[in-house]
Amino acid sequence: MDLKGKHFLTTEDWTKEELDFMFERAFELKEKFYKGEDTLYLLWKTLFMIFFEQSTRTRNSMEAGMTQLGGHAHDLTADKMQLSHGESAKDTAIILSRMGHGIASRNCFYGIGKDYLAEMARWSSKPVMSLQDDVYHPFQGIADLMTIFEKFGKNTKGLKVTISWAYADTHAKPLSVPQTQILLFPRYGIDVTVAHPKEFPLSSYIVEKAKKNAEEGGGSLTFTNNMDEAFEGAQIVIPKNWGGFGYYGVQEYLDNEEEISKQMKADLEKHKDWICDRRRINLADKDVKLMHALPADRNHEVTDEVIDDENISIVYDEAENRLHTAKAIMSLTM
Repeated sequence: MDLKGKHFLTTEDWTKEELDFMFERAFELKEKFYKGEDTLYLLWKTLFMIFFEQSTRTRNSMEAGMTQLGGHAHDLTADKMQLSHGESAKDTAIILSRMGHGIASRNCFYGIGKDYLAEMARWSSKPVMSLQDDVYHPFQGIADLMTIFEKFGKNTKGLKVTISWAYADTHAKPLSVPQTQILLFPRYGIDVTVAHPKEFPLSSYIVEKAKKNAEEGGGSLTFTNNMDEAFEGAQIVIPKNWGGFGYYGVQEYLDNEEEISKQMKADLEKHKDWICDRRRINLADKDVKLMHALPADRNHEVTDEVIDDENISIVYDEAENRLHTAKAIMSLTM
């Protein structure tokens, strides 16, 4: 299967067959990594990484991945580039794609990020990869699914996964992680339950697309405003905070950002009891596993007791798989 030059902005743009091929490569690369075998598939090639926000797992999985594939990744931020002086996505994409072999960017500004990446992809002659935007986080989604395959097998039909909003007091986090999960998991027959307070829904158009994916993939997608109900019988639980952006239209938010941000903060404080603790874990399947994209807001989203329980938590396996799936995407597209 030839995927050279294909953009990776969302898993929605990749067929299930293409994703399956990518997962085969990811498992192959992970095996070779543990055996200490060289995988110089991108010898002397260059990836430009543009980060508008902070990053730990994404930045290091991409940069380490490029090194292990024989290439080099440039770690760029807006202040290091003419982006800080207003250079357009078009000009940036055209120039960088002439100088290297791939472009990857994280831009999570609500109402801006996805469109910025799409504009770069429109003008780039090399593959553009989303390192997360305001709508999608495809690299996280495929690492999550690879981890599920490892723990539960590749036949995931009927697997019960709960994605639950959880309280956090750091910042209004993007919708991109849970939205990617509800779009991707049901394509593999997984039964997904999403729990959230009414003030913190996911984007309606993403939900509608995810329901169609479930119909086509044999999975299911249900919603509840009750966290306890969502945890009952779940085989995987993913407690994750996200902001209340989905409650508002994009333009409405952009026109009233300051006022809406204050309202979201007030709404947030109503739901401090939305935490993954031992009581809620005991509602789930006896062999339940905890996943989280990290960084976790400890003792707000999930208690230390739960996330540090090695019989339950697989968050570090999940984080490690960011490396192997990143290498798979880069080696196939660049």
